[in-house]
Amino acid sequence: QVQLVESGGGLVQAGGSLRLSCAAPGRTFSGYAMGWFRQAPGKEREFVAHISWRGGSTDYADSVKGRFTISRDNAKNTVYLQMNSLKPEDTAVYYCAARQGVEITSTRAYRYWGQGTQVTVFS
Repeated sequence: QVQLVESGGGLVQAGGSLRLSCAAPGRTFSGYAMGWFRQAPGKEREFVAHISWRGGSTDYADSVKGRFTISRDNAKNTVYLQMNSLKPEDTAVYYCAARQGVEITSTRAYRYWGQGTQVTVFS
C-alpha cells in the first residue's frame, strides 16, 4: 500500500503559478511511475502529466504542454507539478497517482491515489 498526500493547491490569479507536491510519507515510491490528473466539477478525471520512475521520461496533456512541468525527487519520495501561466480552465482538484498499468493517460493504469488538492484560478 502506498499512501500519497498532495499539497500546494490554492487560489491564484490567471497568469500566476503554483507548485503542487505529492509525498509518500514513510514509504518509497521510487519504483513507480507517477502521474498527475485533475477533475473539474461535472467533468471526468483527466490526465495532466506523467513521469517515469527514474524521472528520465515525461509526458503531458496537450492542454498543459509548455506551461506545466512534472518532476520528482526519489530521495525525498516526492513528485512535483510546477504550473505556470495558469488559466481559469485549469481550475480543478488535482490528484497524484502511482502507476502500475500500461496506459499512461488512463486512470485505470494507476493503482494508488492521493486525496487531491484544489486549484482555483480566477481571472
